[in-house]
Formats: sequence, structure tokens, C-alpha cells
Amino acid sequence: MGNDTPIANKQEPDMNKARPSPQSRISPIWIVPFVAIIIGLWLVYDNYTSRGTLITLTMNNAEGIEAGNTSIRSRNVEIGLVQNVQLSEDLSSAVITARIQPQAEALLREDSRFWVVKPRIGREGISGLSTVLSGAYIQLEPGSSEEQRRNFPVSDVPPVATAGMAGININLISQLGNSLRVGDPVSYQGYTVGRVEEASFDPESRTMHHQVFIEEPYALLVTDSTRFWSSSGIDLRLDSNGFRVNVESLETLLGGGVTFGVPEDLPMGRPVEAGARFNLYGDEDDAREGTFNQYLEYVLLVDDTVRGLSRGAPVEFRGVRIGTVAAVPWNFTSPQPSSRASFAIPVLIRLEPQRLGIENSDIDLEEWEERFNRMFTLGLRASLKNGNLLTGALFVDLNFQRDTDEDYIASTFSGRTVFPTVSGGFSQIQSQITDLLDKLNALEVEPLLAGMDSSLQASESMLNEVRGVSESLNQLLSDPETRAVGGNLNATLNELQSTLQGVSPTSPAYQDLTSAIERLDRLMRDLQPLTRTLNDNPRALLFDNLDTQDPIPRAPR
Repeated sequence: MGNDTPIANKQEPDMNKARPSPQSRISPIWIVPFVAIIIGLWLVYDNYTSRGTLITLTMNNAEGIEAGNTSIRSRNVEIGLVQNVQLSEDLSSAVITARIQPQAEALLREDSRFWVVKPRIGREGISGLSTVLSGAYIQLEPGSSEEQRRNFPVSDVPPVATAGMAGININLISQLGNSLRVGDPVSYQGYTVGRVEEASFDPESRTMHHQVFIEEPYALLVTDSTRFWSSSGIDLRLDSNGFRVNVESLETLLGGGVTFGVPEDLPMGRPVEAGARFNLYGDEDDAREGTFNQYLEYVLLVDDTVRGLSRGAPVEFRGVRIGTVAAVPWNFTSPQPSSRASFAIPVLIRLEPQRLGIENSDIDLEEWEERFNRMFTLGLRASLKNGNLLTGALFVDLNFQRDTDEDYIASTFSGRTVFPTVSGGFSQIQSQITDLLDKLNALEVEPLLAGMDSSLQASESMLNEVRGVSESLNQLLSDPETRAVGGNLNATLNELQSTLQGVSPTSPAYQDLTSAIERLDRLMRDLQPLTRTLNDNPRALLFDNLDTQDPIPRAPR
């Protein structure tokens, strides 16, 4: 049997049965490329998702930043890597392209912050020593915002406050001389309660703008009555108020800072909201002066010198400060009142009733102005006095001059009322010395000198006579006979002494004299009755019987 012999028992296929179309047939060979495509797509997706998020960082200086080497860290864990470093289109900054790992994508929030970590030596100490060998890296501090972000600025210094720290941000405005640096401390009564976060200069207003952060719970210390001032660490001042030394903390001594507080004469006030604006004063005195916002302005027309009188000098009434010198001089070229006979130096002063402990609500400036006008008529005058003999600093003293001969005449200078003045202090002493010198110059000195010459000649002749007497006396004392006078005098004194010894109580002569005196005394006592009888009846000397009557003479018969 050949190969082409049909099998008898083989059944012929049913031609009517349906056959599959060529389009519906899938060859198994296509499974391999299909699986390869799926694997490739999965690899692409995995590679894309594993690469992380691409972000753009901008910084002023890319010092220490290298593409492929500089890492991005958060809490000291590496979460990304810098891929490219280039200049911006305007060439004003450096643009850094970095990729963040997928698991750290949640850290990229609207308020997230980046800064460069590198070795630093500052007032707070030494930091970033670990980057000496490994190189600088970029630190990420995650924010708390719900919005995401992909472009961030990079700071050269670490932030003052960490994200989420409780506290309050305050804006300070100051002149250029009171500028601060980022990181400077903010202290309250010597205790650090915050830091300076930002510092910028506005060329249009020519002022410095500082943003400071004050931590909780110290944020309650900032009220609408709070005053901020610069603290230079040590403040030495020698002025009309004397010598003062104020020393802050060691940190402010090295780099300065900000201090704040509420002046004693102001209420504590109410807490402020975040972003409140305050003025930054140069020192505590300037901050205190800023509280006296209600005042009266007067002009002093000073005829004396104003050397030693400066802006800020006190205005006192009998030792109590009631004002401040505002300007020296003030509007120097303005025309002066016609009533004045001489040119004077104008000085602007401010009288501040708030210094007397009066509340703002109780101050009526018009009433105070009328009160001062009445006191002008009673003799209230201003004068310059020396407040410090070492520096020659002057201050304005107000007092009543009862003996003034000038009547008060109201006048104005450049729109301000003129405060009447008198000479005082060294100027008054100088004028008195000048008057004394004028009187001395008016004296006729030549006759006085001639009289003094004649007096000197007479004195010279007298001295010559005294010299001659002295020589004669010396000759007399040197004579031997004069020397013998002393011996004779001694002999005479010895004889006198022996004579006096002869009349001493123990000598016989003294005893004889005493007995004679005693006998004489007894004789006198014996004669006393006879004398008394004769005084009473003188006839007792002739008649023995005193009771008989006197005979009556008769004529002979």
C-alpha cells in the first residue's frame, strides 16, 4: 500500500463546521514582547517614581555647593541630592536643581525653609564642625502649611526660630545707625527672650526694617505701651545729668542687641497682634522720651553763649525735670522780635506735663499754656546753668526772678512763643567780673602809685632808724658794765629775800609785832565802856554822881 492510499475508516471533516478567522488567532510568540513591554513600562514607572521630586533652590552665593556631591538633609537624614548648579538668567543669583526622595516629598510645604550648613564661629559658639571633612550640605526644615511648593530660597544662615515654635513676630523700624544683624538677641531686663530674624534697608525712606521673633510665653510682654531700644552692651555717659554706666549681658556686650520694656509712667497696655510695628530707639533715654507725646514748644532767645547746651538736655524747674531741649540752634536765620536790642541765639525747648505723672487723659495743653503765661508775668524766667563741671554741659533752669526789673512782653519767634530769659551761671559770673574790671580800669592808678611810693620811702627811713636802734642796743648789751648789772640784780634779790624771811611768821620780830597788836587790841576793848559813857553823858568826866541835877547859878544877896 502506498502512502497516498486513503484510509478507509477515516472520516471526512465536516465542511459545514465553522472555522476560526485569521484575525482571531493570537500566536503565542506575541506573549513575550507583550510581557517585555509591560515590564519596560513598569521599570520606567518605577524609575520615575524612585527618582523623587525635582525642586529648584535659589541662593545668593553657591559657595561649597557641588552638583552630585552636596546632599539635602532633614534632621540629619539625607533626603535628596543636588544635581545641577548654574547662574540665573539675570546673573544675580545661583539656581540649584535638586531631587528629593519620594518618601520625603511630604516635607515640601509652602513654609518649608532651606539653609546651608557649614562651619561657623559666632556669638552663640562654633557650629557645623562636622562639615569640615564632609563638606557643606543643605538643611531642610519642614513647614506646617497644607500647600505644596517646589521653588524655595536658601538662606546663608540658620533660622532663628524653628518651624512651629510658638511666639510672635514684631517689625522694628529704625535709623541706619541703629541697624541690627540677623541672630542678635532680644532681651527683657537682661534675659534673652527672642532673636532678630531679618534685617533690610529701605533706600526710599532711608530706614532699617527688622523682623524679630519673641518666644512664648514672653510674647505677652509686648503690648501697645512697649518701647524697643538698641542695647550696646555697655553704655558710658558723662553729661549734665552726671556719670552713668549701664552694662547689659555678655552677649550684647560683644555684638549688641535689642531690649524692650514699658516705661514706668505708662500703663502696661494691651497685647499686640503678630506683625505689629514699633520704633527702635537708640537707647533707653530716647525710648522714654518717645512716651512724652504731649508738650508745649517755646523758644529761648539766649544772649549768652550756648556752648555746652545740646539737644536732649533737660529743662528743670527747681531741680525737677519738666521738659527737654529740642534743637540748638533753631531757625537761626529767622527774624527776631523788634523789641530786642541785640541778636540772640534761638533755642527750641519742649515743656512736657507728662513728666509730672499726669495721665494723658488729664492733660489740657491750652490750660497749661495759660498757666505759663500767668507765671511769666509773676517773674518766671529761664537761664542756662552748668550741669557738669568736667564736661561743661549746660541745662535750662526755670525759676522765679522776683528782683527782675524788666516787665514781661509777649512775643513770638517763627511761630513759637518766646520764653523770657535771664543771664545765669558762669555767664552771670563773667559779667560781674567784667564790671569789676571796668571799675578797676576807671580808678586813677597814678596818684595811688605815687602815694604808695612815698609810703615805701617812709617805711625805708623807719627801717633805717630801727636798724640804728638795734645797733645801739647791741653795743649796750655788749658793754661789761651792762653785763655786771645782772650780778648786782641777783645780790639785791638775795638781800630782799633775807629781809622777807625776817618778817616771816616764825621770826622773832613777827612774834613781837603780833603780841604788841594783841595788847593794843585789849587796851581798845578796855576803853570802849569809857568812850560809850562819855558819848552818852559828857559831864560824867566832872561829876561823880550822874543822878543829881545841875546846879542853878544864883546871884549873891
